[in-house]
Amino acid sequence: MTTIETPTPDSPARPRIPARRIFMVSGFGTALEFYDFTIYGLAAALVFPRLFFPDFDPLVGTIIAFAAFGSGFLARPLGGIVFGHFGDKYSRRNVLIVTLLIMGAATFLIGCLPTYETIGVAAPILIVALRLLQGFSAGGEWGGASLTGVENAPEHRRGLYGSFTSMGIGIGSLVGSAAFMLVTLLPDETLYTYGWRIPFWAGGALVIIGLVARAKLPIESPSGKDVVKVPLLTAIRQHPKQILLAIGVAYGYNTLAYIGSIFTVTYAEHRDYSATISLLLQVVGAAVFVAAAPSMAWLSDRYGRKKVIGWGTAAYAVFFFAFFPLVDTHVAWLVVLAYALVNIFMAAPQGCIPAFLSEQFPAATRYSAISTTYQTGAAIGGGTAATAAAALFAFMDQNPIGVAIYTAVAAAVLVFCASRLRETYRVRTEHLGVSSYRA
Repeated sequence: MTTIETPTPDSPARPRIPARRIFMVSGFGTALEFYDFTIYGLAAALVFPRLFFPDFDPLVGTIIAFAAFGSGFLARPLGGIVFGHFGDKYSRRNVLIVTLLIMGAATFLIGCLPTYETIGVAAPILIVALRLLQGFSAGGEWGGASLTGVENAPEHRRGLYGSFTSMGIGIGSLVGSAAFMLVTLLPDETLYTYGWRIPFWAGGALVIIGLVARAKLPIESPSGKDVVKVPLLTAIRQHPKQILLAIGVAYGYNTLAYIGSIFTVTYAEHRDYSATISLLLQVVGAAVFVAAAPSMAWLSDRYGRKKVIGWGTAAYAVFFFAFFPLVDTHVAWLVVLAYALVNIFMAAPQGCIPAFLSEQFPAATRYSAISTTYQTGAAIGGGTAATAAAALFAFMDQNPIGVAIYTAVAAAVLVFCASRLRETYRVRTEHLGVSSYRA
């Protein structure tokens, strides 16, 4: 059991927020935001190479479209810094409302963009600009949504409540994949004129539901802590090792996640699966992820975060070498099994990470610390994962072994960094971040 040095509670007792409301804020709200993120990633794989980058070979166009997708990750650390600062100093709730508004507006506007055929090179420039806006808002979303669950959870349930955010990511991916699967059933002429726009318009409209849920949260910061002048600088000064290791955890996980959820669509298409079937497989995988994430988080509440993260990530890395041959069989049950297992193993780190990273920092700097570290790791890993995987795939004449090795390296980084962070699943919420660093 982890020991605590000079435990000094940093917050008074707070009124308990019902679990359903917490899920609506951290889970459902995040689902709407990651729905927007998912449909862009899928459009980059399936539609945008033809509409916004038509002068290139299809695979090269896909790589460029993925690079445009990755551009949004460049803005995520900045969003984490800005929104984390205001979330720590003022109000978690107000920050979460702003991030959702920005994401909804950017998503709706992407659905309104003219294509390359209409306005030429201005089209890809505008789409990158809106991706940067999406990334900026996403930079503040994940940390605030995670803390809504973790800081309001009953003791010994922080992992489970933190996983509401992970479930939201899965739900957003599930609904986004399903929406794009439906529009791919349209005739090509309809799909490439206005059909692809429908999921973006719907995402902008659905944000209203998340805004209503978030507006019902108490306006005050849920931690009720003393405010420091510059939370991020304080966190870096007091917890430098945790900052660096948390970035490593985020890098490793996001690399795995975006290869497992975005590149696999491209891979299926290049193995002669239709766009509709490849998206159906994503829907199956996302549904499994939604169930697996809270299950893994529950296990981490009982047995520790590091055990679940370590074993799950190792299993992901090993299995990914078998994933591609299973998909190549075109045997339905083997292919479904491959996508299901990838998402189960992916859920092991993701289900635990919201609580695990939150538990490394005290309340006064927590929003800034986890937003900045997670989004920096996401920018380095997730922002390059799909592009790098597609480039490796093309460089090796569509042999996926390079992608599998790349994934294994990212998994090793994740396991190493997680192993060097403190195990805090048994530390009471008010004592988190009080003790000095101890691996």
